[in-house]
Amino acid sequence: MRVAFVLGTSAGGVGRHVAMLAGGLLRRGHRVVVAGPQSTEEAFGFGGLGARFVPVPISDRPRPAADLRAVRALRALRGADAVHAHGLRAGALAALALAGTGTGPVVTLHNAATAGGAVGAVHAVLERVVARLAGRILVVSPDLGDRMAALGARHVEGAVVPAPELAPPGRSPEEIRAELGAGDRPVLLTVARLAQQKGLETLLDVAAALASGSGRSGGTGPEARALFLVAGEGPLREELQRRIDAEDLQVRLLGNRSDVGDLLAVARALVVPSRWEGQPLSVQEALRAGTPVVATAVGGIPPMVGGGGVLVPYGDAAAMAGAVGRIVADDGFAGELAREAARRGGELPGEPEALEAVLSVYAGLGRAR
Repeated sequence: MRVAFVLGTSAGGVGRHVAMLAGGLLRRGHRVVVAGPQSTEEAFGFGGLGARFVPVPISDRPRPAADLRAVRALRALRGADAVHAHGLRAGALAALALAGTGTGPVVTLHNAATAGGAVGAVHAVLERVVARLAGRILVVSPDLGDRMAALGARHVEGAVVPAPELAPPGRSPEEIRAELGAGDRPVLLTVARLAQQKGLETLLDVAAALASGSGRSGGTGPEARALFLVAGEGPLREELQRRIDAEDLQVRLLGNRSDVGDLLAVARALVVPSRWEGQPLSVQEALRAGTPVVATAVGGIPPMVGGGGVLVPYGDAAAMAGAVGRIVADDGFAGELAREAARRGGELPGEPEALEAVLSVYAGLGRAR
């Protein structure tokens, strides 16, 4: 089978997911082409996996001239047995390129719009293009599926987006804590891009609430000493750091880290304050590591977490602070959640399930021809 993947700019989960699918299909003897910006090839090395990489200028925002060039370039993929685009912009451009062929692309939607204004308006237009022209739409959360169905999409189903296997900790907890300067303080970990979607202003509200004594023990318990660590980079770093410094919050921005397994080994919980998430890799990694999750009940998080954590409404800093405080202060409760997190993590799908899922979808495209 000849499979062509299309993706735009990516520095994280989408690119890793495409690389996982491309590598798995190549190992099974399929031919794979990957089309996208040169930066994605540099970041994920699709050519090194054995795929043929085709540079196509798919940007992260509307650029009419570049978008027209991208549609023209993507027409060269019409001979593939399956064209599988990842992300809304890549999906819309691939759908336009394949228009008139009788079979639209498979499009995996990895994100929802969390901003309004002009950005939200453009997002809505692209959604309608994908709903009308895609052959199959895979979604990472039930709410995305509902939205696509409401827009008239004919074939919508859940996507399987597993996290790669997480390397075990390379150091002892004592060594990790020493490097982080955590001492014996409770550690709460967040792994996120420092961007609007991630709701990090709520995380800072939680840190302020616990430090000020509004937790379970009124400022005398271990939650008042909690250290919040944020692994990731992004455009909001300076804004977040200014507030951290101004309020003397016990929050440290660590930048991008490759040792998430080490960080999870010393974390009491993973804290996810996002406005929206699909199937976040960090949540999967935490569950597999047996680390409880405190997260907003948005997108695909609730069915993923199950009983392995505590879910709160988005933006409810008091509820999130209460959940974090209880996990820090109550060893029995934390242990129960950790056991359930490990059990739930063992149930999550992996690469074999993801490959079987997409091959089934591709076979459906063949029947539709």
